[in-house]
Amino acid sequence: NSIYYTSVPSAATITPDTPPWAPQNQSTVNRSLLKTTCGQFAVAHNGELVNANRLKSEILQQAGIGLSTDTDSELITQMLCTRSPSQCWTERITYFMSKCSTSYSLLILTGDSIYAVRDPFGNRPLCLGEILCGDEVIGYAVSSESCAFQSTSTRLLREVQPGEIVRLSIQQQPELSGAASTIETCAIVPRPSASSSSNATGASESTAVLPAMCIFEYVYFARPDSQFEGQQVYSVRRRCGAQLASESPCSVDLVSTVPESATPAAMGYASACGLPYVEVFCKNRYIGRTFIQPSNLLRQVGVAKKFGVIEENVRDKRIVLIDDSIVRGNTMGPIVSLLRSHGASEVHIRIASPPLRHPCYMGINIPTKEELIANKLTLEQLRRALNADSLAYLSVEGLHKAVSAGCTSNPIGHCDACLTGKYPVQLD
Repeated sequence: NSIYYTSVPSAATITPDTPPWAPQNQSTVNRSLLKTTCGQFAVAHNGELVNANRLKSEILQQAGIGLSTDTDSELITQMLCTRSPSQCWTERITYFMSKCSTSYSLLILTGDSIYAVRDPFGNRPLCLGEILCGDEVIGYAVSSESCAFQSTSTRLLREVQPGEIVRLSIQQQPELSGAASTIETCAIVPRPSASSSSNATGASESTAVLPAMCIFEYVYFARPDSQFEGQQVYSVRRRCGAQLASESPCSVDLVSTVPESATPAAMGYASACGLPYVEVFCKNRYIGRTFIQPSNLLRQVGVAKKFGVIEENVRDKRIVLIDDSIVRGNTMGPIVSLLRSHGASEVHIRIASPPLRHPCYMGINIPTKEELIANKLTLEQLRRALNADSLAYLSVEGLHKAVSAGCTSNPIGHCDACLTGKYPVQLD
């Protein structure tokens, strides 16, 4: 998730043929570098291009040859190379951004620089950090999440803003007889404007297009110790739990959670209700997230291996179980059965996000509506299917309230298309 770019010893040389990020043993990294008429470079990408098929067709028409893989990274690389080699990298990147407005956060590594790029909608996060030696800044780091900085003597500097192109480089400083890392904003590419159908007089009106950071980063993806928009993800999730308690209280003995991403929400729910928060599961830390497994079979096998029950905290107890989301419905049913088999008298479910009803075309593994359990069953049908005593979700309005309450710096707006079906851009 992170690339580090530090100042180099004065004896080192940096040329287009010797990238500054390469280790001494070049054999381990050369395969990731591309040699093109634009020079040698590499691309790292987080996100999913919403108009990838159209861009692939354009490249096929222009170059007469298709791509060798289905990866967006190869497509981005080809887009960067379609401009004249005489153009600077900022112009090449700006051209690509004009052709595709979302969804991507990019690192582009050239012979003498790293370019950190966030799409004009800011859909995926991207953070800048300062690498420290004592109190001295000796270099810079780039990461999707700020949590990556904590173990590397790096402090969060700021987020890359929507549409921003940031250049990190090493500049020779003769007066210091050496080199120093530098960071600068090369450009900020605006979002495309939108037009409403018409106003009261029949005239078309241009409307501002708001940024659209993925709200699911707060709900599920990001680590709780990461920071976006001047607030920690942990605090947002705790507020989601408190808001959920306000909307859907429950008369029980204790509050617990499906570890680990829902733990802050469960603690917020418990605090708001004046109930004890008690752990009821022991998680096998060597099993990955079931939601992001590529098949239903792998997800179901993962659930069976993932949790053990702390029986003395469960037997004869009325439990409200907090989870961050229900996507395909593979996990919660077996979990409720597990609690009942260990003596729980009641199991209530509260979800600290709204129902997922729409596919995401911007980087989340939700390709079809048919996969989403909220589109298959009503709330009552789902409650019965999960064998729960009650079931409730956080409202869309409640989620936005919890997220926006702590946006103290540079709030940029949020994409909730997976919840509402309102996409920030027109889809191919």
